[in-house]
Formats: sequence, structure tokens, C-alpha cells
Amino acid sequence: MSDNNKDISRRNFLKRLGGGTVALSAAALPGCDLKRNPVSGESVTAQGDIPTDKMTYRTNPKTGEKVSLLGYGCMRWPTVSEGVARDGEEEIDQEMVNRLVDTAIEHGVNYFDTSPAYCKGKSERATGIALKRHPRDSYFIATKLSNFAPSTWSREASLAMYHTSLKELQTDYIDYMLLHAIGMGSDGMREFNHRYMDNGVLDFLLKEREAGRIRNLGFSYHGDIKVFDYLLSRHDEYKWDFVQIQLNYLDWRHAKEINPRNTDAEYLYGELEKRGIPAIIMEPLLGGRLSKLHDHVVSRLKQAEPERSVASWAFRFAGSWPGVLTVLSGMTYMEHLEDNLRSFCPLKPLTEEENRFLFETADLMMQYPTIPCNDCKYCMPCPYGLDIPAILLHYNKCVNEGNVPESCEGEEYRRARRAFLVGYDRSVPKLRQASHCIGCGQCAPHCPQSIDIPAELHRIDGFVESLRGCTFNRTNVRPLKRNET
Repeated sequence: MSDNNKDISRRNFLKRLGGGTVALSAAALPGCDLKRNPVSGESVTAQGDIPTDKMTYRTNPKTGEKVSLLGYGCMRWPTVSEGVARDGEEEIDQEMVNRLVDTAIEHGVNYFDTSPAYCKGKSERATGIALKRHPRDSYFIATKLSNFAPSTWSREASLAMYHTSLKELQTDYIDYMLLHAIGMGSDGMREFNHRYMDNGVLDFLLKEREAGRIRNLGFSYHGDIKVFDYLLSRHDEYKWDFVQIQLNYLDWRHAKEINPRNTDAEYLYGELEKRGIPAIIMEPLLGGRLSKLHDHVVSRLKQAEPERSVASWAFRFAGSWPGVLTVLSGMTYMEHLEDNLRSFCPLKPLTEEENRFLFETADLMMQYPTIPCNDCKYCMPCPYGLDIPAILLHYNKCVNEGNVPESCEGEEYRRARRAFLVGYDRSVPKLRQASHCIGCGQCAPHCPQSIDIPAELHRIDGFVESLRGCTFNRTNVRPLKRNET
């Protein structure tokens, strides 16, 4: 793409979004009985009962077991106040967790993915309570050795974390054990060695697999490609049973453009496929960003598949690759679960034409890229009380909805300005807004996407001040390119 094309106007951007390589109906959408996704606000078509015997399964090549193509990610369990258990400040709604797990199992979901780090340490316990009510051979438990902090790098601390997982999950074996977030940090190889090699923890896990207390051993990859390539180069020795990667239609070819430390999913998946290693997929929605698209993209997808949600395109993309064992989704609400069940009961694989359509959509989305925040909340808590994810997600929402005005003279400036500022004050309390960031940098090392969080917060704060004072600064409109300073 030429440099001139990188700075197309929003009007031309929207004009290009109106067309595409897929022949779409120009007719108005038929009348539907719609309800709203409680998180994305997306209209979801009510389609009646979901079949309980149509789940698509993939076969684990090592064990021959059938794994549901939809996997339940247990990072976002609901709380009693109907929120999401991410900060650890609220009690998990165990009754609702039980209902969600029961509904998932009833419809064929049998893979449940958790971690000691999820819900500030509460996810494994809630997951274990819900699953214990079902026969142990009716589901697979995946958890992780999440020894991120240097205080957990010792052999004693890491093994204690492993044994605590078994206790919290109320089981004497783990079906899928992961070395968690390999490649994170400023020096991925150095941290990998500290966490798993120097202390003998990887050797311990390999012996646990030999003993049968771990049925499948793999790792989840974030960031430093040297670590990914190194671990695959030793596949003959370690015999990885699976690897968890981030894969979606935006990251397929644009991950490195979004963040130079990331690697395109096309490469990651291809390296696993060459070796016959099953892929577990995380972030098929990029932390929900692919369900909160620009209105023109939403219209485009809805014209192609009126009865399917926008999110279903991303899930079908991830599930259509044959080397994928399961696609994880963090489903907080029953509406999430029901919508995803419709995508996988059974899966309708994407055609080559539909893949081209999504790749073109991704190319167009990159003209106005959002900040690559996946709402994992690893940057929290902020020592100065900022709600970092809420700030970044509000900015992304406004980019997608066209509420980031280009200039004071723009024809939509007043509407967009009001939408941005009013929405900002409603979604982020004033004392937790970007203006209070002092640039201490404590958040940035914990970000799996390697976002320069202080720089983004200061940029957003400058943009907000421009809107409030109408001293507009054009450079604050778009996210900072990763190769800019």
C-alpha cells in the first residue's frame, strides 16, 4: 500500500467500506426480532432454540478425544453485581457460573480454560465448583502455570501454584496444562529461562505428564517470536501436545503493523500446522474489538449474513482452520454463550470468498486502527487509580462509531465532540481519567500487547483537552503509529 493511501480521509474510508469483493445484497435487511448484546450493544437476532446435539468437534491427535470447537474461557466470570470479575473487588456470582457451565455442557461444550491469574485468583475455584457437579470424564480442564511475577519464579513458588490449581479445581489431574504467556516482558527468552528452565519447573511438568497428572502439555504465546521459534525448534524433545496462539482475521496479516512485537497469526498457525501441533485459539474477537466494529463494517457483515451476529464472523474465521482444536471465548452473559453456540452448533466454515471478504475488511479497518487493548486488565490496578482499560476502550469505541472528529470545521464535529466527551465522563469517572496519569510506567511491562500505555493515555488526554477547549490538534486523532515517537 502506498503512503498516499495510508492517510485516506474518513469519507473515502467509509465509501470504500461500502464496496467489497463479495457480492452483497443492497436490499434493506428483513425485519427481525432483535435483542442487544449486553457488552457490545450489538443487535442479535433471536433464532429460537439451539440444538443440543450439533456441536462441531475436533480430534486430539494424541489422545483421540473429541474436543468441542467452542471452548469456554473462564477469565470473565460474572459477579453478583452483574459486572465482570476482573479486578477481584467483587464476589463471583457462583449461581450464574453454574448456570452458564450447565448450559454449555448441555450443548456440547467440553473444554474449559482458566488460570490462577484470572479474576484475581478466583476463577479456578469458581470453575472447579461448577464443573465438579458434572462427571469428570464429560469435560476437559485447561489451566496455566501463571508465574509472571518474579516472586513466583522460584521452584517452590511455581510448584505451590501448580498444586493449588489442582486443589481449587477439585481434580487430581489437568487435561491441558499451559506454560502461561510465553514471550511476555522486555526480554522474552530471559524471562522464560527464569520462569521454567533455571528452576527446573519445565522438567517437573514433563515428569507430571509422564505420570499422567498432566494429560497434555503446551504453552500460550504472547509477544517475543524468538521464544516461540525456540520452543518449536525443540518440539522433538518436548513433544508439545498443543500451543495456544492469538488468531483472528485482523491479526492474520496485520498483527505486526499494530504492534512490532507481535507476529502475524498466519505465521504462527503455519508453523504449528507444519509440525502437526494442534492450535488453541485465544482472542478470536481481539478482546471484543471485532464485535464492536464501525457501523459501516457492521452493515456490510449484516448484509452478507443478516441472521448472524458480527461476532460470529470472527468465530467462524478462527474455527474454519483445520489445525484448530478449540476456539476460546470468555462468555460472561448467557447471551454471549447462546450466540457462540449458534456459531458452532454446527460450524459453517467460511468459504474462500468469505475469507477474502474478511481480509479486505481487515485492510480497510487498518486505515483507522484502534489501540490494540484486549481488556485483559493485566495493567491494573493503577497505583494512581486510573481505569486504564476503560479509557482505551472508550477511545476505540469512538473510533469505530465515527466519533473522533477530524477538525473543528468538520460537518459532524459538534455531534462527534459531544458523543466523545459525554461518553467519556459516563464510562470513566473523572478521577480515573487519563489526565491523572503521571507517566510512572508501572502498567506498560504487564501489557501482553506491548502498548506504550503512558504515551497512549497522554495522547488521549491531549485529544480530550483539545475537544473541551476546541483547540484542535489533528495529530491526536488517530492512534500513534508504533514506529512513531
